Amino acid sequence: MDARGVGAFLDALEAAPGIEPHSLMIVRHGHVVASGWWAPYTRDRPHLLYSISKSFTATAAGFAVAEGLMSLDDTVLSYFPEFDADITDPRSRAMLVRHVASMASGHLTETREQAFARDPAEPVRGFLLTPPDRDPGTVFAYNQPATYSLAAIVQRVTGQSLTDYLRPRLFDPLGIEETAWLQRPPGRDLGFSGMFATTDALARLGLLYLGDGVWEGRQLLPASWVAEATRVHITNADGTDIKPDWQQGYGFQFWRSRHGYRGDGAYGQFCLVLPEHDAVVAMTADTEDMQAVLDLVWRHLLPAFGPAPLDGREDDDAALRRRLDGLRLPPTYEKFAAVDAGAATTFTPAGGACADQPALAEVTVAAEGDGGWTVSLAEGASRLDVRLDGPGWNVQEGTDQRVPTAANGGWTDPDTFVADIAFLETPHHLDVTCSRADRTFTARWRTTPLHPAPLPAMGVRPRR
Repeated sequence: MDARGVGAFLDALEAAPGIEPHSLMIVRHGHVVASGWWAPYTRDRPHLLYSISKSFTATAAGFAVAEGLMSLDDTVLSYFPEFDADITDPRSRAMLVRHVASMASGHLTETREQAFARDPAEPVRGFLLTPPDRDPGTVFAYNQPATYSLAAIVQRVTGQSLTDYLRPRLFDPLGIEETAWLQRPPGRDLGFSGMFATTDALARLGLLYLGDGVWEGRQLLPASWVAEATRVHITNADGTDIKPDWQQGYGFQFWRSRHGYRGDGAYGQFCLVLPEHDAVVAMTADTEDMQAVLDLVWRHLLPAFGPAPLDGREDDDAALRRRLDGLRLPPTYEKFAAVDAGAATTFTPAGGACADQPALAEVTVAAEGDGGWTVSLAEGASRLDVRLDGPGWNVQEGTDQRVPTAANGGWTDPDTFVADIAFLETPHHLDVTCSRADRTFTARWRTTPLHPAPLPAMGVRPRR
């Protein structure tokens, strides 16, 4: 693999507006050829994967099918006989497991809001009470309750959460350590989203699929399942050139791409499997332009995959290793004013309410004796204290009461205090600006969390 091509990809990724990379792993011919984490993000820290969770759910379904616990050709309703009298729509009654696995439930649009509103205690029932617009298996719609129902079936037939079911079958054999999954209701892993795992776990999942289900000489997942999960089951082209990698067809919780196939999650989480290059690319990030990330992969990484070893490139390889070892996110703020802030100052939402983070009731900024600052973010009964030390990122590891964060900020002028707070087990940053003139603050998510939670719960540990 050409190290200069990887370097060009890093250059392009860091220069692209609106893309904040967090991690990268490239595996080829079974070897990690490049890996790096942009500090303050680190190798061992789990990261919220959003919809890559779906690919893990599909893998759990593959194991359950192989063990004879469920069938793709059974109706979804057959696994929930207690709903039989309630579900009268013939299309809902005809919906098969394979239809929800392939986002072909017959609905034309997302039904999450309707399903969870119709029956918050049992969203599968709410989903089945939302009649499909077309016959199941005939149209594609990216639809969270479809995956939720698939996950619920797996958990019902196994009597375990997805996490517990996958632990001896997938996580332990692949060497995947800490994982966590959001649950709704309690005891049931969400399935369509909400999984936390490391970038290394993504790479290992991709390698299992790249190897047709074989890991270290052992057939863990049937090769037939890998083939079925990653082929096109339903077309999803919309007739435009917008986001072409989302128009190549859909498998069982995997997207087909212009090159290979992938699991992906909101804001730039990727597990790319490239059989034509015998390679896997795993990434985490914070961006709303995921197509731009894939465009950069195709432009820079694909040409770097050569057909034979590259001799005489030791200097290039060494330069790439140094580059990867030194990756770091530039701090948002670097210049600060010398301000005598006096006692702790409490700020209330500008305009009487914080539209972007409505639960945030007040922000308190207090000077510390060593020249740093503590920012306290109060939400009802909960509070998150964040330490700031001026230039650079100040990392605070998680405890039972607090998630890991990295913060950067301070007084940019005598009237204005700013803080960029990165929640390190998620893609997300919260930008806070306080005005001493009127004692108000604004708070804005750079990308909006799709699973709203109190700030101290924006990570893995409080959810165990």
